[in-house]
Amino acid sequence: MSYPLTALIEEIRRVVPLSELDITLLGTLFKPWLLKKGDYFVQQGQICQHVGFIQTGLVRYFVNQDGNEKIYSFGLESDFVCDYESFLSQEPCRRTIQAIEDSSLVVISSASLQRLFAELTYGERFGRVVIEQIFVKTIGQLVSLYTDSPEVRYQAFLDEYPTLSARITQYHIASYVGVKPQSLSRIRARWAGKDYTRLSSPE
Repeated sequence: MSYPLTALIEEIRRVVPLSELDITLLGTLFKPWLLKKGDYFVQQGQICQHVGFIQTGLVRYFVNQDGNEKIYSFGLESDFVCDYESFLSQEPCRRTIQAIEDSSLVVISSASLQRLFAELTYGERFGRVVIEQIFVKTIGQLVSLYTDSPEVRYQAFLDEYPTLSARITQYHIASYVGVKPQSLSRIRARWAGKDYTRLSSPE
């Protein structure tokens, strides 16, 4: 194995046990992919051909509506990255995934992923659990996008990505929250001096 898969192995072991043969299989099926800052994992209108695992770096998921970018998720170290809707259906993406930092990934193609599920000792269980996690996260993101206030979405950002503020711009955070950067500044200003750590409902 010419590139390390330690983080990937540890992440899969959170879900299922891995034998030495399983680890060898992972090394055969996953391939390295480097993204420079600004490079695209996949763009809106393309067909997503890979599932990736981020070893180092950071990506953003966004849609472009009438020339306006709307960020709805981020992917960072030890996260899987993919436009699963496009990957599974082999239809063009309705969203874009772009590197915010220089990023080192390992990726697996659709055919190799099917082989992984078939040959990994607990491959079917791993696939089922991962798909369930993706489904729950995606539904949560969609519900939040349409029902939560900006203040609640900002709190959710801080809860889900507690160390990310130092790595991205205020524009990125504002886009995720669903407001202009100046509106995000006002939200932060309103919070200044308030002694609470979690916001559970709109003001």
